[in-house]
Amino acid sequence: MEDDRAVTLLHLVLDLYPGVPPTLTAHNPFEILVAVLLSAQTTDVAVNAVTPHLFADYPDAAAMAQATPLEIEAYIDRLGLYHNKARYLVALSQALVARHGGRVPEAQKELVALPGVGQKTATVVRTDAFNIPGVAVDTHVSRIIRGFGIAPPDATPAAIQRRLEGLMPPGTWINLHRALIRLGREWLTARNPKLPPGPAWQAFASDYNPPKKLGGKKA
Repeated sequence: MEDDRAVTLLHLVLDLYPGVPPTLTAHNPFEILVAVLLSAQTTDVAVNAVTPHLFADYPDAAAMAQATPLEIEAYIDRLGLYHNKARYLVALSQALVARHGGRVPEAQKELVALPGVGQKTATVVRTDAFNIPGVAVDTHVSRIIRGFGIAPPDATPAAIQRRLEGLMPPGTWINLHRALIRLGREWLTARNPKLPPGPAWQAFASDYNPPKKLGGKKA
């Protein structure tokens, strides 16, 4: 898809969802980091159901660094991949204490160096915790952007992020990734995608050909 047409489509997404708040319940950078890590292959609703008890007993990195993975598992065993997530939470908390005085760093390079933290997780933490512009690319965003041909079918999440950030001004980036996720959950779902109503959207109907397989590394 040509740049001008892609920008028109992305503005339709922003117009459809002009102000999307975060869907994970968290109140500080540490809670945001933990919640985003827990959300991999799990619904945000499920994460929000377990984090209040977890955060009550482990409110910061110093406290969680003293826990064992088995102790953390007892709080999150309703979530997918909870064994791995528990290990990551303890290890990243220990890394935060050892490297950053228990604080969550703002720099992308330092975030992705933490156990279990990939580019998408780091980008979400930067946007939600520090209001640093970025377009996080999850499976919804990847499916939509590749499906419309805004990025190639084999584009990696990192390449998709660069593509979107190159097309749109930084002031739109945070809401753009949240709006694309909403679009993927409510309209362009994986199994039964439909475009929102209206002629502006229907003008893109012939463009949408979502990929059958989505690859990816740690989020």
